[in-house]
Amino acid sequence: MSPLHLLKRGILLCTPRALPSLSCLVLLWCLLPPALAQDKPYFVTYSHDLEEPGNLEIETKTALATPKDGRGYGATALELEYGLRAWWTTELYLDGQATAQDSTLFTGFRLENRLRPLMRDHAVNPVFYVEYENISGADKTILEVVGHDSQTDLAAPNAQLRRDHQHEAELKLILSSNLKDWNVSENFIAEKNLGHDPWEFGYALGATRPLRGAAASRPCTLCAQKFIAGAEAYGGLGDTSALTLRSTSHYLAPLIGWQLPKGFRLSFSPGFGLTGSSLTRVYRIGLGREFDQVGNWFHASTGGAQ
Repeated sequence: MSPLHLLKRGILLCTPRALPSLSCLVLLWCLLPPALAQDKPYFVTYSHDLEEPGNLEIETKTALATPKDGRGYGATALELEYGLRAWWTTELYLDGQATAQDSTLFTGFRLENRLRPLMRDHAVNPVFYVEYENISGADKTILEVVGHDSQTDLAAPNAQLRRDHQHEAELKLILSSNLKDWNVSENFIAEKNLGHDPWEFGYALGATRPLRGAAASRPCTLCAQKFIAGAEAYGGLGDTSALTLRSTSHYLAPLIGWQLPKGFRLSFSPGFGLTGSSLTRVYRIGLGREFDQVGNWFHASTGGAQ
């Protein structure tokens, strides 16, 4: 089954119970005024950028891949990111996947918080990341790689994978620097299943820059300053029994981001596996939009004016 057919099958389950909430998201997407921002097109790496207080970002991150001895799949994370404070951004992920000649299912959720202790820009800007994951083994979004994660973890049938329930805590130390037009970010990842298993470790490194830094004299869609290019690398570093590169997965992925009209953002990344444990290819597509001062909009629409 082609990636297009996988996407047509639907990544998230559209049950009658889910339709009202999905409709609300669509209305929110269409009606709220967009914020003007040019986010970095990372899929795995995090920079020190946080949401502005009161702003909401809605984004989908889709991964398309075929593991060795497995079936092709499309997995999507629907991301809802909100700026609570200038130093605190919180985020909800809803994950799902569709596997060719298998099934389509909801695979769980993630709750994420990012805290920035130093608000002024420095040579290196630290951010602390804390996440709780409640997902099944059928989750295939690959939002991080830790420990000895392997493509074989993605190859079994969904009926078998979904029986593995994962309640995990994930910590990241994010270090990020802006060097003229460049952003360079390094992430160190520690993840633990809260029921058992040791701590597992991983990394993500990224660098991006706009194709042109100067602002356009007139509105444009295809001009160079609307594009951001770069690359990221990520992989596993073993666990508490041994920090190692042996039997771990590693990827190198070019990135391109495109700022579209009306606040929409499109990003694309072809990832290349560097070891035998890695997927040969991972194609990622992102579509997002940021909305300005959502809290104020809701207050006005629900009776702020008497």
